[in-house]
Formats: sequence, structure tokens, C-alpha cells
Amino acid sequence: MLDPSVRGVLDRINDAASGDRLRVVVAAPGGYGKTAFLGEITNSAVRVVDDAHLLDDSSLRELASEPLLVLAYRPWPRRAVLAELTRGAVVVPLAPFSREQVREFLHAPKPVVDFVFAQTGGVPALVERLGAVTEVSAEALSAFRSELDWIDPDLQKFLLAAEAGAAQRLDLLSALLDKDFDEVSDIIEAARATGLLAEDGTLLPLAHRAVGALTRAERRIAVRQKLAQLQLDRGGPVLDLVRPLLDTGIGGPVFVAAAREALSADPALAARLFKASTGGGAPSAETAAQWATASAMAGDLDAALRLADKVISASDTPHRRTAAEVAAVALAHRGQLARSTELFRWAATPYAAAFAGIGLIGTGHLSEETPPQPPTMLGGAASLMLQGVRQSVSGAETAALSTLVRASSMLEPAGGAVLLPDSPGALAALVAVHCGEPNVAESVLDRAVETGTGGVLMSVRHRLLQAWVHMLRGNLSVARETLMSVRGAFEPRDWIFAVALEVGVARRNSDLATLRRTWEQACEAVLRHPVDLFSLLPLGEFAAAAARLRDQDRLAPHLAQAAALLRALGDPPLWATQLHWSLLHAAIIDENSAAAEEHAAALALNRERNRYCAIVSAAAECWLDVVAGKVDADRVEEAARSLHAVGLWWDASRLAGQAAIRTSDRQAMVRLLDCARLLQGRPVSARRSAESDAPVVVEDAGKLSDREREVAQLVLEGMTYKQVGDRLFISAKTVEHHMARMRQRLGSTSRSELLAQLRHIVGSGS
Repeated sequence: MLDPSVRGVLDRINDAASGDRLRVVVAAPGGYGKTAFLGEITNSAVRVVDDAHLLDDSSLRELASEPLLVLAYRPWPRRAVLAELTRGAVVVPLAPFSREQVREFLHAPKPVVDFVFAQTGGVPALVERLGAVTEVSAEALSAFRSELDWIDPDLQKFLLAAEAGAAQRLDLLSALLDKDFDEVSDIIEAARATGLLAEDGTLLPLAHRAVGALTRAERRIAVRQKLAQLQLDRGGPVLDLVRPLLDTGIGGPVFVAAAREALSADPALAARLFKASTGGGAPSAETAAQWATASAMAGDLDAALRLADKVISASDTPHRRTAAEVAAVALAHRGQLARSTELFRWAATPYAAAFAGIGLIGTGHLSEETPPQPPTMLGGAASLMLQGVRQSVSGAETAALSTLVRASSMLEPAGGAVLLPDSPGALAALVAVHCGEPNVAESVLDRAVETGTGGVLMSVRHRLLQAWVHMLRGNLSVARETLMSVRGAFEPRDWIFAVALEVGVARRNSDLATLRRTWEQACEAVLRHPVDLFSLLPLGEFAAAAARLRDQDRLAPHLAQAAALLRALGDPPLWATQLHWSLLHAAIIDENSAAAEEHAAALALNRERNRYCAIVSAAAECWLDVVAGKVDADRVEEAARSLHAVGLWWDASRLAGQAAIRTSDRQAMVRLLDCARLLQGRPVSARRSAESDAPVVVEDAGKLSDREREVAQLVLEGMTYKQVGDRLFISAKTVEHHMARMRQRLGSTSRSELLAQLRHIVGSGS
């Protein structure tokens, strides 16, 4: 394992004759292999002395007369007599192992070598102590105990400071050790001599673990406390010093400072640090307000509301307004937009005034002018958010969407470091969905998720709105997967969207069992979430489900509140159109032609306002004609393709499919089925006859036509004939005919035998 130059010195020592004069110095930190080198000396004429730095001066002077002398010692402490004795000596340059030398020493594979080298820095004694492993054992650490127990107290303090990350902070070390800089430098040199430090003066990872594991806890805590206080006095960061002191029972100002540092990146940690700062006592009003902020940003709204309420209830504290803002944000996420708005108005800060304005509009009140916002990212975004929401109810739909998208972009650099009642990305997505711009909704939500806008508190809302866009497009499996990915304890505002998604996917899948099972949750979600402008999407979805389940009475009061809210705002087309569209479908499902006509008329009132209103209004009239049996294939196809263009992909496909099964014109039926399949994102058969309901002659009895394969796949998934028919835009009777033909062709004697054969055929891709 020796380098050629070192081996050359060793050979020279072993070849020296008794009359020669040779003096060799082996000076290196502990663990570098000095003793091992001395063990390779076989020349009995040579005087060999190990740990020469431990000899007193008189003993060292006695060695001056030795003609053949090899001295091994650590570079600290410096000894004048030792320096004089070794003047002009041959120096043996011992160094840590390279990565290749570690591999050769351990005879281990690369992952093991990489781990050991990273832990030990190649110090030979540490490599030998650790062995060929990929994790540090308790035995390997305990081997350091004898070294650490007997070192100088100042050196032990330095090692604890180094373990805390302050090895290179001479100012902190000087104050901690109560030494001047020269004395601190001497202590650092003594630490280097132990062989526990890396080249940059920090502890080697293995030594770092050992110091942390083997030093008494009270010593470590005392050193970290002192370092943190010193750093705080200098105005420096303290988080890394304080983090390991959590759960030790101590508290104080350093924990408050550390919590403020952690707030933007890790609000949950900040909340823990604020709690620890109290030492089990009652927090000050300032600490409680900041603790409430951290709890809200971490998603713990119960704690945030408790803490904020205590501060608001206190008198004569300037922190009541901060606490009111926190409580207002928490209540907005709880669906209590009216109460949230009251608190924002009471707080009367610039940010709060902007969010209060949004809340006023959301609860049906046109807001007054708000004061200018501070020139910050949050101030600019809050101002644009309010402006965009105002534009959305004043009829400036395109401007509203543009304004809210700009607000979202402005806030992206802040990431999760801001506490928001709602994000500009979520509002932009809602407006985009309401005005037929799904691509914009998708883009702005993707960016919000990527940048973490609003942190933990907003992440679920962004993901649920992404799922909503997928549902509108008919990507039902993706919508459900996205919904399942955010399963958990939803706040009421998120819960109403989550339940509406489950209801909406079940309705579109004709999954009546799931619809019935989820309906009670839907009713509870509506009860827990008062109607506001930003919850009209789930309300419309619930209306269609209520019609399917013949339970409209339970939803009627909430729909009446929604209508009153829209009237109070002047029935803004952007927000009213989507709700009337949903209620139109609820009326069609309920076979209530009068109500359907009423909603179609409401949509027609805004037909001239913008492209989206015109498309939806025309589609509504077309749908009513289809339900009445009047199918104009050209008109239906145009209406369906227009719906598809504004993001209502599932509705577009549904319109074409419903028209196909209601027309008596066979050619029109095939054409509309092709259109429905195309708008659904499914391939259109090259042989249209395979898409019709006519019998198909297949030469090979083991093969299925395209339509039969679809029917078989859905039946095997457990769908009823009616559910299969709804999915494929054919009647349940036609599904039954398909199954009968397959059973006859395959020669099945029972339904179970038919299903077994179909599993084999569909599963094998025949």
C-alpha cells in the first residue's frame, strides 16, 4: 500500500549499516499509518521511536546521539527540541488512501469503496476501523470513545463546534472558547493532528457521527446553545445550529429566529420551532401570530385558527391584524368566504384589502376601490387578482383571464413562501374553464404545481382543478387517478371539488352504484360549504347527479342561493353560462322540458357576448332538438365540434352519440357515431359497417369486430348493458344483440363460458 517514494525511504532504512548516519521523520496526523510504517522496519541497528511528541525535552535530547534514528510523531503539539532534533532529516510523506488504494485495501466492490472513502476521507486507520460496509455500525463508532474521552477540554469543545457546523467560524470559536484567534488556530491545529478533520477543516463524516453519538448530550446542547446565541447576536443564520435542539425542552429567542428562517422553505418545521421557543409556556402575541402563520402555511388550519384567535382576542397588541389575516386565509380554505372577507376587511392592511375585495365579489357584493398595494410580488399579484375577478363579473372575460394569468406568473418566484386565501393560478383556471379556454387552464395549473405556488395549502386545490380539466375532456381515468393522488383529509373548499369530481366521473361512466354511494357525501359537502362564486362548478355537477338520482329537492335551496348570488352581481355571463349549461343537462336528465327550455333561453340571452356563450347557446338548442327527436346531422356535428373546441370534449362526444341513436337515417347515424368516437379521442373504423348495429359476418369465428371487441371489453370490466350502451352511444338492446351474436359464433353454451372465452380473446389481443 506504500507509495514508491515512501517505500524507497523504508528500503534505505532497512539497508543502513551500523556505521551510517541516517535520521528519518514520520510526521502525520493520527491514523495516517505511522505505526504501521515503523512496523515495516527490520533493521535492528535503527533506533525507532513512536509518538515522539509525547516525550519530554530531556528524553528527546538523549536521542540526539543516535546515528540511525527514525522518529514518528504528530504535527501537534509543536516542540522546539523536536524541531531541532529532526533538522535536515529525511521526511516520509504519509497521506490518506486514494479511492483506488481503498479498493485495493478492502478488496470490495465500487459501492462499498465509495461509501467507505466518503466516510473516512481515506484515512487508513479509519478505513480499517470501518471495514467493507455500506453503513456505519455502532461498533465502529464506539471505537472512538477512548480518543474522545481523554482529549483536552478546549479541543473537545472545538470538535463539538465542528459537529455543529462552526469549524470554519473563527469569530464564533473565539467567543465559544474564550481565546484569541492565535490560540484558536492552535486548537484547530491540535484537532487536525488527531486525523479526524478533512482538508477543509471540517469533521470527516465518520468522525462527525462519532462526536455526535459519543459526547454527552448536555455538552452538545450547551455548545450548540452558545453558538446559536453568539450567531444570533451577530445577526447571522441560526437554523442549522438550532434544528438539532428541537425536542430537548429548551427554548428562547434563538428558536424564534430559527423559525423565521425556516418559515418560507419548511413551514411545518417553523411551527415546531415556534412551539419549542415557548419552552412549554404561553407564547407572546408576536410569536403566536407568527406561529399561526407557520401553521397555516403547513396546512394545519386548526392550530392556525386557535393561535390567531388568541391574538385577536388580546387587547393593545399590534399583531392582531396579522393574526386576523391568518384566520381569514384559513377560513377561506374552509369555505367560509363571507367570514373570511369580514376578517380581511377588519385587518385593513393593503394585502388584506385586496383579498377582501375578491371575497366580496365571491359572495355577491361588488367591491369598492382598494388602496394601492405595496410594490412587492405579493402586492402586485393581489392587486391583479382583484382586478381580474372584477373584470370577470363586468363582462371583460378575455381581459380577466389575461390579468389573472399575469398575476399567477408574477407570484411564481415566491413559490410556497406566501400565505394565500386562493392562488391567482386557481382563479385563472376557474375563469379559463368558465370561458372555454382549457389549454390556458392546464398551462397555468401546471406552472402553479411546478413552482409550488401557495405551498402545501394550495397544492391540493391546484391538483383538483387539473383533474377537473381532464374530466371535462373526457379523460376520466386520468381525472380519477389525479383525484386519488391527492386523497386525504380535505378542507371543505377542496372537499366539495373532490366529491364533485367523483360524482362527475361516475356520472360520465354511467356508474350508478358509485353515484349513489357518493351522493350522501356530496350533500354533506354542499352543506359544509356555503355557496360562493368560485364553487359554482361543483354545484352544477351535483345538479346533474341529483337529477339522475331523482333527489333534486335536497339541492334546490343551494341552487336558489347560487341564482341569487349571480343576480346580485348582474348575472355575469362568464360565471352564469357554465351553471346554466349544467342545469340544462340536469333538466334533460329529469325529462323536465320546461326547465330545460328556461336554461336554454338564459344561455341565449348572452349569445352575442362572446364566442363561448354563442357556442354553448347553439349547442343547448341543438341538444333540445335532439332530445325531441329532431336530428340535423350537419347541425349536430357543427355543435359537437364547437363544444370540443372550447374544452367540453365529453359533452361534445355525448351530443353526437345521443343524436346518432335518435336518428332514423342510417347514414347519418354512422356519420354521427364516427364523429362521437373521434371527439372522444378514439379511432374511427375504416369499415363503417363495423360501427353500425347491423350484423357483421366474420370469417374467423375466433376474431371479433372492432365494435364487438369494445362491447366485450366493457362487459368484462363489469359494466351493465345500459352502462356499455351509454359509453358507446348505442342502446342496451343493441349491446344485448352484440353479446348474443358473439355467443352464437363462439359456440358458448352459457354466459360464464362466453365470458371466459371473451377474456381469452380480448386478453390475448386476437
